[in-house]
Amino acid sequence: MPAEIRPQSSVQEIIGYLKSIGAESHKKSLGRMGVPTDTVIGIPTTKIRKLGKQIGRNQKLALDLWKSGFHEARLLAVLVAEPAKMSETAIEDWLEDVVSWDLCDHLCNNLVLQMPSCAKKISVWAKDDREFFRRAAFSSIVYIVIHQPDIADDQLDQYLALIRDYASDPRNYVKKAISWALREIGKKDFSAQEKAILLATELCEATGSAERWVGKDVLKELKTLVAVPGRRRLLSSQTKMGNQVR
Repeated sequence: MPAEIRPQSSVQEIIGYLKSIGAESHKKSLGRMGVPTDTVIGIPTTKIRKLGKQIGRNQKLALDLWKSGFHEARLLAVLVAEPAKMSETAIEDWLEDVVSWDLCDHLCNNLVLQMPSCAKKISVWAKDDREFFRRAAFSSIVYIVIHQPDIADDQLDQYLALIRDYASDPRNYVKKAISWALREIGKKDFSAQEKAILLATELCEATGSAERWVGKDVLKELKTLVAVPGRRRLLSSQTKMGNQVR
């Protein structure tokens, strides 16, 4: 553990430490990836994850880190928050502050998935016109499909219906999340792949440019999927492991 940081460290000490290890080069790299840099310190997420493990769960610290407004402090807040103490309202309050795709996805993967009402919130957030609420809906679908191998077919069908309904959203971070969700659904098994390809083909023939973009983006990968021995989910034959399947 870095000498500067202990599990009992204050938010001021942690922010000071984050600033001491930040790098301008990484800040610029995040900017090139579309992350607004006005609150960015410039620290790779791998280092934030390591720091989160070192500090451990601490709900008060998480709330204070989030309030600081710094991008990396908020990434760390998600990791040290105590899921049982994060109500729906608290998570939605945080989501309302989100202005970047990476923090949105980080919040979904580490906290939203642990909400008892996660599945219900997906349909609510998909209907919400706020950019990162809608992205959160489809990012959450991604992580549910990846982490829950026994997901029911009717639940997948509901997610496919949401994708069909909102694939016309032209906003970059929304349509990319929708494409991502459809691709990950298709990787569940060959039955899901067939459903995903059918929907992607339908979107390719739509009148809206956003829908066509999603359809074409998804088909590029879905048509290459293969089953790899020892792997639960399908993989693209363009990957190193997938390319070994004949």
